[in-house]
Amino acid sequence: MKIQERTGAGNNRSAAPAQPGVGERLPAPPRERKPALAALAVLLILVGALGATVLVLRAGDRIEVVKITKPIQAGESVVDGENITGVMVAEDDSINYIPYEQRGALAKLKAKSTIPGGVVAVGEMFGAKSGLPAGKASVGLSLKEGQYPSDLKVGDTVSAFPVVSGTSTGKGSSGSSGTSGTPLVASAKVNTVADKSDATVSTGNLSITLVVPQEEVAALASAASEGKVVVARVSDNGN
Repeated sequence: MKIQERTGAGNNRSAAPAQPGVGERLPAPPRERKPALAALAVLLILVGALGATVLVLRAGDRIEVVKITKPIQAGESVVDGENITGVMVAEDDSINYIPYEQRGALAKLKAKSTIPGGVVAVGEMFGAKSGLPAGKASVGLSLKEGQYPSDLKVGDTVSAFPVVSGTSTGKGSSGSSGTSGTPLVASAKVNTVADKSDATVSTGNLSITLVVPQEEVAALASAASEGKVVVARVSDNGN
């Protein structure tokens, strides 16, 4: 009887579930994998890196364009080294920049309206025709050597004086000429100056055009047709 009781007690002990020992952890349930979310995260990282790369490359894609350094009046042209310079900007197809290498062709065009200094030039600012301000006219002059400053250039402010011929009498006397103290045009802008290098034979003559008030055109044109005009540079606005 004692043997059976012991055997039965032993069987009862072996049938009881084993309990985990102190310090042992229960097994964790397997994690649910989400490959779609992982792929989306990787895709977002790649797109962000690609966008940053494009921005860096675009920032480094720069071109040299024309910048206006001094104000250009309506009807005037650019003069390299006088009122324009080159400046580097980020390339942008939506802006009609004028490449600095095309400044020679730009010099043949006229400003449609007054262009302030310090701005970057765009194609819309210039045209083949001179956009003269209201109440102004353009007059052409053919001047002989001595009737104009030797360093006359586009953009200069000048006065135009009539040449007055006089005759004196007496032994050895000869005709003489001079300028009147009253100008035909008190203030005019030099719009164009012919390039002397274009002439086959250098004669010292110079062809220019002036932008003058319309009410002064008749007197200036009449004197110019007779070659009796002297042009003198004057200060602009008292400067």
